[in-house]
Amino acid sequence: MKNIAILVPETAVVEAVADPRYAFTAVNEFLKSSGEQPMFHVQLVGLTSEVKVTEGIFSIHTDAVLATARKPDLIIIPALSGDLQRALQLNKDFLPWIVQHYKQGTEVASLCIGAFLLAETGLLNGKTCSTHWLFANEFRSRYPEVELLDNKIVTEQTGLYTSGGATSYWNLLLYLIEKYTTRSLAVLTAKFFVLDIDRNSQSPFHIFKGQKVHNDPEIVKVQDYIESNYQDKITVGELCRKFGIARRTFERRFKKATHNTVLEYWQRVKIEAAKRQLEMSRKTVGEVMYEVGYNDTKAFRDIFRKVTSMSPVDYRNKYNKEALN
Repeated sequence: MKNIAILVPETAVVEAVADPRYAFTAVNEFLKSSGEQPMFHVQLVGLTSEVKVTEGIFSIHTDAVLATARKPDLIIIPALSGDLQRALQLNKDFLPWIVQHYKQGTEVASLCIGAFLLAETGLLNGKTCSTHWLFANEFRSRYPEVELLDNKIVTEQTGLYTSGGATSYWNLLLYLIEKYTTRSLAVLTAKFFVLDIDRNSQSPFHIFKGQKVHNDPEIVKVQDYIESNYQDKITVGELCRKFGIARRTFERRFKKATHNTVLEYWQRVKIEAAKRQLEMSRKTVGEVMYEVGYNDTKAFRDIFRKVTSMSPVDYRNKYNKEALN
């Protein structure tokens, strides 16, 4: 039997505690109904026996505290809410316990922005992970030694698992259920909870707002210029001359500040503008393509798919009801 320890941090998102508990206990019920033994022992583990969450609206009564919890085979770190710095400070006493058990062979999974608490342990340094796309810039700034794959729904490396944003953690739960049991049980769980199994990208849900949480005001001006003139053909040389920065210095500073090359940033701004038009207008894909500054259908389609993991037509059909009428 696998011992699952679901942590109950201060400021936890209550659903991110309740849902994994529900998922693993549901699998136990599926097994029992078919005459088999349950496979999971699930404990809610906190720093105290009662944890108030959602600004005190809910209280979660834990099954154990760190000192009394069963030795876990898997630790699940749920999503946090509110001010992240405060949340990390409130929950710092979890960190040595997580590290100790990981070194003893326990696997660790973080849900959504629970990745921040996992990253605080240092276990993710030099490894890949995912988190909610909205917090990607903050994560990269805070943990530069971690390779963030913010388009991914699930990552796995050396017994460390992470999920993308919000309810995409259900895909990680299904992934773990399949790993610990069978594919058929994972499919049954997906059907029971009405989930889309094997979803592997959160790119269609990204909203690109520019990476401006950095300390380079000149690069912010460049970003503002690109965002105001994205339809035009913009070259690095023109930007260097306009803002009076040597090319090598400019490219280094831009990449450091935004985590994108100038070309990548320009493309993402253009594709975000295209997404908005595909969502809200009745324009054809071709019309949208020309309006955001592309005149090569294949290039536009390829870049759009690279950014969103969907074709422009599929994206419009998914998010624009009027386009289907």
